[in-house]
Amino acid sequence: MQADSGAPDSAVTPGTAGPGIGRFGLGTAAVGRPGYITLGRDLDLPSTRSVEAMRERTHALLDAAFAAGVRYFDTARSYGRAEVFVAEWLATRLAPNLTVGSKWGYTYTADWQATGVSVHEVKEHSTEVFDRQIAQTRSLLGKSLDVYLVHSVTPDSPALTDPGLHGRLAALAAEGVRVGLSTSGPAQADTVRAALEVTVDGRPLFAAVQSTWNVLETSAGPALAEAHAAGWLVVVKEGMANGRLADRNATGPDTEALRACAARTGATCDAVALAAVAAQPWADIVLSGAATIDQLTSNLAAARLPLTPEDLAALSALTEPAEAYWRTRSALPWA
Repeated sequence: MQADSGAPDSAVTPGTAGPGIGRFGLGTAAVGRPGYITLGRDLDLPSTRSVEAMRERTHALLDAAFAAGVRYFDTARSYGRAEVFVAEWLATRLAPNLTVGSKWGYTYTADWQATGVSVHEVKEHSTEVFDRQIAQTRSLLGKSLDVYLVHSVTPDSPALTDPGLHGRLAALAAEGVRVGLSTSGPAQADTVRAALEVTVDGRPLFAAVQSTWNVLETSAGPALAEAHAAGWLVVVKEGMANGRLADRNATGPDTEALRACAARTGATCDAVALAAVAAQPWADIVLSGAATIDQLTSNLAAARLPLTPEDLAALSALTEPAEAYWRTRSALPWA
């Protein structure tokens, strides 16, 4: 939707000493469907997670984020009805200069159930799935689609090797959509570097990436810096580690450095965690995954929170081995 498809202005917002609100976006993974893996989510959402209740919550968050100055909004085919909710919001509001990103490659299979479902989403990076899902996304978002990512790519994904799929993605890029990938798992850096080498007709195919980076899981950082240097849009997801870095969960000795930094700055733990992401010079957009207005307000306080080199050095003590981090994440329950 925005005319300039490049990364947003990362300058400090006048009158603040933090990274600026332009560095922050809103993701809809936690509110587009009744079940997700954020810790404490049962405390955040309506007791009855009907489609209408989740629509109202999503629209309220989009309104609040836009009013605060957020201009990047993220969704996906597999986030239940999130694409629908975002499309409805876009259709009823005059909101220019937004960037809307979505993802394809997972099919939502939970049938609007939060629990008691063995499989919530099925991943397949085939041309058949792309053809189906880009048509579905286009039918909802139309020309508002700015960024389209292959969802959750790992080093063995055909998204990195299938020439037929590459041709389709290149055709979409030729229409003006920034094509990229999201990553997950302990080999995120390998995935990003492999994607940097993918070309079609001698030109780089991908121009955007959405990866997990937080003070617990920093392994993708050097590769994301390389992607940023290559001109890619770099979006960071899970900056709060699926709720592990929220105040109510950051209570153990392993998060003492986070709590100490929060106490020193007078900020919440989540704001510190997201400010640490925004302090990375290669991070163009840092996503909030808030499920409530209060959470969003707290998350966006990171835009006004300057962290010193000493703060960042202290927070580095929280870093876990990538394999351990992803093992913990895979054990989080859908709620």
